[in-house]
Amino acid sequence: MKTIGVLLSGCGVMDGAEIHESVITLLAIDRAGAKARCLAPNVDQMHVVNHMTGQPAKGERRNVLVESARIARGEIEDVAEVTPDDLDALVIPGGYGAAKNLCTYAVDGPKCTVNEPAARLIRGMLVARKPVGAICIAPAMLAKALEGTAIKPKLTIGNDAGTAANLKTMGAVHEACPVREFAVDEEHRIVTTPAYMLAGRISEAADGIEKLVRKVLELCR
Repeated sequence: MKTIGVLLSGCGVMDGAEIHESVITLLAIDRAGAKARCLAPNVDQMHVVNHMTGQPAKGERRNVLVESARIARGEIEDVAEVTPDDLDALVIPGGYGAAKNLCTYAVDGPKCTVNEPAARLIRGMLVARKPVGAICIAPAMLAKALEGTAIKPKLTIGNDAGTAANLKTMGAVHEACPVREFAVDEEHRIVTTPAYMLAGRISEAADGIEKLVRKVLELCR
């Protein structure tokens, strides 16, 4: 049975992992006969957002690992304690947490920094020729993690021109992609899909994510 790491970034689209994308990913992995292993960094969130108002909650602090455990039903591991030897592939759901907690893209754009344990795992997976999938805005974090390396990934975030230009600035090649489809970089074993970068309905996001998971598993040795 293949073991697929799922790198989460909290719980909730505005300040953590997008819950629909995360659950669809976990369901697709299980339905494909593989095992999901949920991971997250043990750091504070950039901030906490009230999901009813969309506004930051003053004075609140939450931990990314603890919040991610909500999606993982408690079965969560610190990404710093996981190595490429432990996994057959890695998938990163989106949500603003991917751009706020896994990296600082939401604030700093192409000049962002990436959580080092997460970046180290991503780079290690690709060096080991193990596939990585990234969903929604997560490809921006992936591009930054690979900036300055020999890997120039082909990625998609859908068709947003500004984000596509930022990916190019970070050394990636952007490919426009419909919401229900995915882009694949066969050379580097990277699979990406727009999901809620474009989706207006959960079924649209689900179609692309399910195809991404199938392709990631196909690319596993």
